[in-house]
Amino acid sequence: MRRATLILALLACLADPAASRGLPRPIPAQSAPASAAGAQPIDGIAARIEDDILTDSEVRELAAFQMLVDGRSKSRDEVIRELSDQWIVRGEADASKYPQPTAQDVDRAYKQLVDQFSSPQEFEKRRVGAGLSEAAVHRMLSQQLYLSRFLDYRFRPAAQVDEKQIQAYYDDEFAPQLKARGEKVPPIDDVEDTIREVLIQRDIDTLARQWLDDTRNRLKIDIVADGEAP
Repeated sequence: MRRATLILALLACLADPAASRGLPRPIPAQSAPASAAGAQPIDGIAARIEDDILTDSEVRELAAFQMLVDGRSKSRDEVIRELSDQWIVRGEADASKYPQPTAQDVDRAYKQLVDQFSSPQEFEKRRVGAGLSEAAVHRMLSQQLYLSRFLDYRFRPAAQVDEKQIQAYYDDEFAPQLKARGEKVPPIDDVEDTIREVLIQRDIDTLARQWLDDTRNRLKIDIVADGEAP
């Protein structure tokens, strides 16, 4: 349920660390002007991607969202990589005029997220502990629904699954997992559609990962060193 609800966490899934070629070497941060009162600097730059930037606040917010969902956040470079992938997908989705999720879609995803916790109170405790407002969680869910749905829209037509693959998955993965848990294994005809969708999603993930890798390698992405004075 969690993986289906959260893309990125789909994109997080697509950013396979084992397959990563790594991002370019960090570069020093440029100075950022202070506010008129001289007390608060403007948002820092975490990375430059083509003629755009990824901000420190975006990195902090995605890391906080990961902390809420998984109880831990990834490294700064991994978060920046995921944000870079989101930047790539968002550019394609926006250019295609792909529709944003409705408010009802986002509310439903928010409820599904809350339901993954032992109680609404536990969710609230984790949300506050992660430093996220309800509005921020809704915004993150909206973004991830938008991006994951676009990836599905773009790559599902190319995802091909045949009967041999379904049988192999049933024999090698599905049935053994149920047997290991002491559960009854249903006939393949009863679960064929479910298995087909699992395999289609795997194919979509593979196609999307290849596309992201190819696209990322053509982009100029410079990470600003963490901790550099603004």
